[in-house]
Amino acid sequence: MKKQNDITAEELVELAKEALAEVKALDIQVIDVRDKHSLTDYMIIATGTSNRQINAMLDKVRELVKAKGVMPLGEEGKGESDWVLLDLNDVIVHMMTAAARQFYDLERLWMGAEQSRAADGKHHSSEGGTNDYFDKLSNKQ
Repeated sequence: MKKQNDITAEELVELAKEALAEVKALDIQVIDVRDKHSLTDYMIIATGTSNRQINAMLDKVRELVKAKGVMPLGEEGKGESDWVLLDLNDVIVHMMTAAARQFYDLERLWMGAEQSRAADGKHHSSEGGTNDYFDKLSNKQ
């Protein structure tokens, strides 16, 4: 809930969602990552039907936040990319094609599925001889 030019992160989320809706972005999702990540408070993920629409989404979000005095920290993936990112400090907006969104599956990652799978550590263990590298290290000692 840091403030940037008197706009809270929550207000910035609403502004970005409004901008995305104006250019007909699909499946706009907001993920609260305050308890998972220290670099930002919220991530917004939205789908565009083409690279052209994704660029329009980027332009519209940038235009609306700048009108409120918020200067984006950076942009990644402009042009012909299937994934464009706009860093607004407290809010990061991911704009993707449906194929990129399905492939990277950021919702599952940031909503905890990967963290819970990794928490048991089984994919790092050498149980059942599944990890030859760790077995070799253990035998050398």
